[in-house]
Amino acid sequence: MKMTKIVRTTADLFFPFCLVFGLYVVVHGHLTPGGGFQGGAVMATGTALLLVARAYDDVTGRIRKGAMKACEAAGLLIFLCAGFSGLFAGRPFMANWLAPAGQWFRTFVAHGPNPGDLNTAGLLPLLNFGVGIEVLGGLTVILLYMLSGIKEEKK
Repeated sequence: MKMTKIVRTTADLFFPFCLVFGLYVVVHGHLTPGGGFQGGAVMATGTALLLVARAYDDVTGRIRKGAMKACEAAGLLIFLCAGFSGLFAGRPFMANWLAPAGQWFRTFVAHGPNPGDLNTAGLLPLLNFGVGIEVLGGLTVILLYMLSGIKEEKK
């Protein structure tokens, strides 16, 4: 069932904001409550918003199941590569070898109120990003498959 033009337009406007806010939650996951799973769920909420406001065929014209499956696989690949990177650095699996002793992320977390330095967690933001992309793809695929059985009634 199609919603009114106001609802469709509002959903179209809020969809990019859901994606950006979800990405914000993923990126700041090591500094604030949140992380990869929560940010991925927020991004998938944008798809749910579109599915509620528009017809299923309209949404699948924008968001393809195949692309979301690829997104899910890419998130898993990022997570596994980040985990195995510790082995290549001569450390255990999932070792946070980029944290303070690493080349790029040398900043230590300040005591007291944290100003929000993103370069203080080493490997954790990369793991959060992998989880966020995987959750976005997985939840979106679940939503698309759940709603694929609903057919619009002809009047």
